[in-house]
Amino acid sequence: MTIDVEDYFQVSAFAPIIARDSWPSRECRVEANIERILAILESGGVHATFFTLGWIAERYPDMVRRIVAGGHELASHGYGHLRASDQTRAEFADDIKRSKALLEDIGGQAVLGYRAPSFSIGTSNLWALDVLHEAGYRYSSSIYPIAHDHYGMPDAPRFAFYPNGPDGLLEVPITTAMLGRRKLPAGGGGYFRLLPYSLSRWMMRRVNSDDGQPAIFYFHPWELDPGQPRPEGASLKTRFRHYVNLQRMEGRIKLLTRDFAWDRMDRIFLGTK
Repeated sequence: MTIDVEDYFQVSAFAPIIARDSWPSRECRVEANIERILAILESGGVHATFFTLGWIAERYPDMVRRIVAGGHELASHGYGHLRASDQTRAEFADDIKRSKALLEDIGGQAVLGYRAPSFSIGTSNLWALDVLHEAGYRYSSSIYPIAHDHYGMPDAPRFAFYPNGPDGLLEVPITTAMLGRRKLPAGGGGYFRLLPYSLSRWMMRRVNSDDGQPAIFYFHPWELDPGQPRPEGASLKTRFRHYVNLQRMEGRIKLLTRDFAWDRMDRIFLGTK
């Protein structure tokens, strides 16, 4: 179970209409939403991995400490939600080192995992995995092996793999399920809110039973917040993707905690305690 800790105004699809320099003046709702998530996870006996933006951690250090105190893994989502594919190698290295050091200082635990904003590591910038390894990360969950207009690496392996051999970084892709020869997104995001819950549950159970693999699920704090501010100027497609079924999301997350056994990424894939 993974949570990408960012706020509604930091979503990549809103970048054309929300200026980055306006972030500090916008209503930030992430802290209250994280409290709701922590309560849901505690009630369900679930420990998760929180891929956290450095920008958020810097402003809400007590929230980060509550995540750690709940027994969850603290991992990096970069500092300022910049796509890896939009950065040079040097810029990316600075970003991931900055966020790692900041999160470790606040959380008091080693940060081993990273997830690129918008799953923005793919065929054109696989060098980013080497940079992560050089910076001290042990795993990444930055590749979604599907075709999508904003992200995706359809030819990537469906399950955890070492792109550069066992001495390198472990990449743990977001879960997909096979229906015949068709690869279906099964790991969360807008698909989870749009599709019937029973279909998402079936796909993840199929991955568990037929493939014998754990499912990687992700969601965002703003997905549990139907009352969030709605900026003007977003396209119809963006509005649909962002707002569809927000009011159902909390109930669906509670169902997930009942229907599956979940744990932190580092425990499942790295064997940490």
